[in-house]
Amino acid sequence: MQPVARMIVVGIVLALVAPATPSLAQATLPEIGTWELNLAKSKYDPGPPPKSSTRTYEAAGQGVKYAVKGIDAAGKPTLSQFTANFDGKDYPMTGSAISDTVSLKRIDTGTVETTQKKAGKVVAVTTRVISKDGKVMTVTGKTVNAQGQPTNNVTVYDKK
Repeated sequence: MQPVARMIVVGIVLALVAPATPSLAQATLPEIGTWELNLAKSKYDPGPPPKSSTRTYEAAGQGVKYAVKGIDAAGKPTLSQFTANFDGKDYPMTGSAISDTVSLKRIDTGTVETTQKKAGKVVAVTTRVISKDGKVMTVTGKTVNAQGQPTNNVTVYDKK
């Protein structure tokens, strides 16, 4: 085969493979997608729980773009978001009542440890575990709520 013909074949193969990249990210990042809070399976100590919460994860470079949108216990809309890599470094977080930075550390394929800080002080450490079937996400952690009280919550999300 002539060198020019080989280059054309390689170009065609790359063009066909490139669209598959998002599905590769989804296979390696089980959190990718939309998750709805299951209030019946979640435990808030102390309460009250939010009225609703939806988490969305998208692949972003070596990490994820995250947004959580919901309605708090008082009926007010909420929206927190960040983009971060799984490297343990602090990244800016917007919209959170308790934190201004977040760091992510992947423990294994389905488990991520998240640390949130406010003005450099740790205010939340949570562990997020996705079930083997990829349908349930459980977030366990000790945090400080907007009133400064310590919390010990277990929140369960179902994949949509």
